[in-house]
Amino acid sequence: MNQFNKYILVLFVFFIMTSCRKEIPEINRPEDYVEGNFSEVFDAYWNGMNNNYVFWDIDTTNWDRVYKQYKPLFAKLNLADSIDVRTGYTYFKEMTSGLIDSHYDLSFNDSWLADSSSINPAYQRKLAKPDYHDPISVLHFYYTLPDNYLDEGWKRGFVNVGNSQYVAVAGTIDQHTLYFYFNSFNLKSLYEADGDNAVKTVEQYFFDMINNTPDIKGIILDVRGNGGGALADLNFLLGRMIDKRLDFGFTRSKQGNGRLDYSPWTPAFVTPQDSARNITAPIVMLADAWSVSMSEITTMAVKSLPNGHFVGERTWGGNGPLTANKFYNGGQFSTGFINQTYTSSLMFKYRDGKIYEGIGFPPDIEVKYDEAALEVGTDPQLEAALKLTQ
Repeated sequence: MNQFNKYILVLFVFFIMTSCRKEIPEINRPEDYVEGNFSEVFDAYWNGMNNNYVFWDIDTTNWDRVYKQYKPLFAKLNLADSIDVRTGYTYFKEMTSGLIDSHYDLSFNDSWLADSSSINPAYQRKLAKPDYHDPISVLHFYYTLPDNYLDEGWKRGFVNVGNSQYVAVAGTIDQHTLYFYFNSFNLKSLYEADGDNAVKTVEQYFFDMINNTPDIKGIILDVRGNGGGALADLNFLLGRMIDKRLDFGFTRSKQGNGRLDYSPWTPAFVTPQDSARNITAPIVMLADAWSVSMSEITTMAVKSLPNGHFVGERTWGGNGPLTANKFYNGGQFSTGFINQTYTSSLMFKYRDGKIYEGIGFPPDIEVKYDEAALEVGTDPQLEAALKLTQ
């Protein structure tokens, strides 16, 4: 079937689907609500969540019950009373505590809440876990790991962009295993930026090693503690290591105002880049409980390769992609009272048919965080990854 016929077929299916659906009622956007009292503040937020949140078919939160329980509670509060505003903050925290979206973060405009942290249910759940640990310090990756594990000639660098600091380290281990650490996904943007920057230099060094190391025994991509970032980095990084399209999952979005009004699932894939080198040696992802979002998506993509591995800990569990809600009928929104409801734009399903939102992606070789080992300069997770390349 040629591309034109495929296009006509897609349009035909779309019109058939939409003709069978009831007209979507016009509703106020959350930011357009008049919020003269706390009852209206609640309505703006509740309806924004009802229409924009993408996980209602798998989330265990009963959103209708939330309305019945909290609508009368908010109605009793006074927006002009600081104590009531803080009580409202507590209600928001209770309402959102079970949301499965592990990107979810709720921040407020009210000056009486300026000293209150944003509400992040996934972070609160993580703090309560018996195996909780802090992220590995970036100083371990910048100083200790290169000195103790990388061959002479390794590169490291950092660059500050706005309020963000980007760090990268690259080198070889035993000459034929390539290692690349970066603390955030903004690789493509930094690489294509005008002029030189230290992270760009490290990236170029790593890409040159991919192209010029004759006998690669393995590649280790270290995203421990990496909080995610730009989706464009998926093709930019992994696309240099494959020679054909890699399908690794599916995404879907909201396509209407209905709570369960979803688009069909569409394939998620990595596209080979120009002059890519097909790597058949093991590609190992090092990820941990603080690997979030793009770190998880990249780990899932690598695990889909026949030579892909994942060593470390179960990841954070926030793998729904995010983008501005002008592209989809869902995701992030604001109201007069709420600065931002930060929530996923899409739902992601891995190639095995499972959705790992809220639970994290499990490693095939689990190596738990070992604070005592890290304090003396050894890295058991890295050493386990190295065994796969020998």
